[in-house]
Amino acid sequence: MRKKLLCIIFLFLLALGGCGAQDGNSHVPVAGEEIIPSNYAKEKNWMLLEEKGQKPADVFYLYPTSWARKDKKDYPVSTIQAKNMRKRARSVAASQARAFDMAGNLYAPYYRQVEAAFILDRDQEEQMAYYGGVPKTDVIAAFDYYIKHYNQGRPFLLVGHSQGAVMVKEILFDYMDKNPEVYKRMVAAYVIGFSVTEQELEEHPYLKFAEGPEDTGVIISYNTEAPGMTEKNPTVLPGAVCINPISWTRDETPASASENAGSLIKAEGREQKLEGFADARIDKERGTVICSTVDPAVYHSSDVEHFPLGIFHRFDFRFYYYNLKENAQVRVEKFLEEWDDE
Repeated sequence: MRKKLLCIIFLFLLALGGCGAQDGNSHVPVAGEEIIPSNYAKEKNWMLLEEKGQKPADVFYLYPTSWARKDKKDYPVSTIQAKNMRKRARSVAASQARAFDMAGNLYAPYYRQVEAAFILDRDQEEQMAYYGGVPKTDVIAAFDYYIKHYNQGRPFLLVGHSQGAVMVKEILFDYMDKNPEVYKRMVAAYVIGFSVTEQELEEHPYLKFAEGPEDTGVIISYNTEAPGMTEKNPTVLPGAVCINPISWTRDETPASASENAGSLIKAEGREQKLEGFADARIDKERGTVICSTVDPAVYHSSDVEHFPLGIFHRFDFRFYYYNLKENAQVRVEKFLEEWDDE
C-alpha cells in the first residue's frame, strides 16, 4: 500500500511540472530529454477553441511569457494549471490574438512556460535548450492535436510573441520539417518579438521569409527598438532578419507614422486606436525595426528587468496593431485565391 501511495505521489509531481519536484534547485528539462506533454484532449487546456471552425482559415496563437514565480525558490517552469499564468495569458490574448480574429478561427492552447527571469540570464545556447524542453513538448503536442482534431484541412496562420514566437519557430523547424503536407497549408507565420536569423533560414531551406505584403507560406518577424540602441536586446539574435510592419518591405526605407494603419494604445484610461503614432524603419545592422516617434521613457518594457530602456518589446504588437490585423486578412485572402485555383 505504501509503495502504491509513493508511486501516485511521484506521478502527480511529474504531471505538475513535466519533471520531478517543484523547487528552485530541481533539474529543469532541456531539449532531447523525455518529457510528458500536457493533455490537449482536455478542453480546459485550451484558452481559445473555436471547435466548429466557421471561417475558411484558422489562427493558431501562442501567448508570450506570462509566468512569473512568486518566490525564486519555486520551480522556474510553470504547471499547465498555473492560475497567474493563465490569467496573464488571457489578458495578453485579448489584444494580440484578437488582432487576427477576422483572418480565421482562433485556437490557442495553454502551455507550460519557462520564466523570463530564469531564462534570460542564460546564453543563447542554454536558452534554446530550455525552450526546447517543457515548452516545446507542450506546444508540439498541442499543435499536433489541433491539426488532427480541429483543423479539418483548412489553411492556417501561426502567430506568437516573445516566448510564443520561439515556440512558433519550434513548430516551423521541427513539426513542419516532419510534416510537409501540413506546411503546404500554412498561410504565414508571425514570429513577433523574437528573431529569425539568416542561419536558421539556411538550415531550413524549405522556409521562406516574407518579401512583401501578400506573399504566402512565409515568415514575418521583427523586434521594435528606439533609435540609437547599442545595448543587447535579449530577443534579438545575431544575423536577425526582419520586415517593416508598415510598408511590408525588407529595405531600410522609413515608413512614416502617417502611413501606419493604427496603433492600439492605452490613452485617457482606455485602450484605443491611435493614428499617426508609430513610424518604422529597418536597421539591418541590428536586425530590428526602429520606431522614432515614441518616447522610450513612457513606453518601456519596465516589467522585465532584462530589457534596457529603448527596447519596445511589450509594444511589438501594439505599435503596429492594425497593420498586423489588415495584413493577416490580405495574406489569407491571397492564399485562398491561389488555393481555389489549384
